[in-house]
Amino acid sequence: MEDHSHHVKHQETLRILRTAKGQIEGIMKMIENERYCIDISTQLLAVIALLKKANTEIINRHIETCVREAVETGYVDEKIKELEQLMKHIEKTL
Repeated sequence: MEDHSHHVKHQETLRILRTAKGQIEGIMKMIENERYCIDISTQLLAVIALLKKANTEIINRHIETCVREAVETGYVDEKIKELEQLMKHIEKTL
């Protein structure tokens, strides 16, 4: 069961995603209204930047949790392996 602090930390990610969702809806209307392609592209790049920020927030929460668990449980080697896997995942997304 997730603790309250974990839920609070995800609020920023949810805020970012809600903003991105609104922008995507706006972009869809721009496309339907045949707006200038460069303007559409500019808005798409803004959404991509928001999604990258949301992803960074999620990964940072995971790292923070992982390190805390390693300290609390003493399972440092397992957590280091988990962090190494996470770094490989991050490299794929860049």
